[in-house]
Amino acid sequence: MTHHTRIAITGGIGSGKSYVARQIQTITGEQVYDCDSAAKRLMRTSEELKAKLTALIGDDTYIDGRLNKAAVAQFLLASEDNARSIDDIVHPAVAEDYLNSQLRWMECAILFESGFNTLVDKVICVTAPLHVRLQRVAARDNISTEQVKQWMGKQMEPAQVEKLSDYVVVNDGETDIIRQLKTIIDNI
Repeated sequence: MTHHTRIAITGGIGSGKSYVARQIQTITGEQVYDCDSAAKRLMRTSEELKAKLTALIGDDTYIDGRLNKAAVAQFLLASEDNARSIDDIVHPAVAEDYLNSQLRWMECAILFESGFNTLVDKVICVTAPLHVRLQRVAARDNISTEQVKQWMGKQMEPAQVEKLSDYVVVNDGETDIIRQLKTIIDNI
């Protein structure tokens, strides 16, 4: 694997992206950039992002310097245009932060939707059967499987993500993850 090759890990909610990212860190000894955590961190710490989000959403976006998640969620869920407007502010900041991080590995749930696939050379898609994904997310987030299905409905179809990816890792709780990852890493 050449040292400048950038690799993304993606997959639908409950597929086990974070678990696979931790395994990759263990195997390679390299840190994996987590786009979701980075977005949350940047929304808390970047003065430029704070100003842009406040201008978009309103004065109640931050209360005493802290992100008002309820106000952001209400704005976000009000319309597709609102969600896109937030993405147009947050995504470029996360992309720049990733590139500045000098890390090769990235974990990103909305890799293709955000256009972040253009930042990497190879894509690993993590998959799991629907019933496994539903159980994982319902247990992890303490929500009903109907709520999980709603979240899944907002994401790109897993088959489409697989088709756009270079590699697929099956994370069904039975297939050997480590063996799959070592084979992929050897091939990159």
